[in-house]
Amino acid sequence: MHERVFGEAEVAESDLVTRRGTFRAVAFRADGHEHLALVLGRVRLRADVLVRVHSECMTGDIFGALRCECGEQLDAAMDAVVREGSGVLVYLRGHEGRGIGLVEKVRTHVLQDERGLDTIDSATELGLPVDVRDYRPAALVLRHLRVRSVRLLSNNPDKIQALEDNGIPVTARVPLLMAPNEHNLGYLTAKRDRLGHDLPQVAGHQDLLRAVDG
Repeated sequence: MHERVFGEAEVAESDLVTRRGTFRAVAFRADGHEHLALVLGRVRLRADVLVRVHSECMTGDIFGALRCECGEQLDAAMDAVVREGSGVLVYLRGHEGRGIGLVEKVRTHVLQDERGLDTIDSATELGLPVDVRDYRPAALVLRHLRVRSVRLLSNNPDKIQALEDNGIPVTARVPLLMAPNEHNLGYLTAKRDRLGHDLPQVAGHQDLLRAVDG
């Protein structure tokens, strides 16, 4: 018998036609939030499924803010799944600002703009945690989809550990690298140097960072 992950009231599925094609939309409730998984092609009982676990970022995902790379990563991940012909994009809500919420995230932006603090120090200056995101809902929906193992589209090694800690084997990490711009280079540099994200493209843009600081 297959383990039932969600009750009937916690999950709903339908086709979702997008400009990239038709996905299976799996909406589900977990940990106090409503999340969404977009599924393309056959993933049930498959290994090495291409998966993106994407943290909600209203400013980047919806409005195209340039101070982060979130919106670009979301688009690139969906394009990668389409090129693959199958895969899953898990969109996790409640992750705004690495879990601090939209209001507090905007408050950190003020400190970044007015005092030059980076994405980490601007949070701690306000007494906020640096990262409180919970990836358990992503693991739950991947179990619901009966995915055996994943190739994870991510630059963040912590996501690999989080999925594996919740029972989802990660067989490979697939980089999802966006070219820096003058507005997000400091943000990307802080993620690389202080949060351990693998962002090799940042090294080639240090002159841009010096120009911005200057």
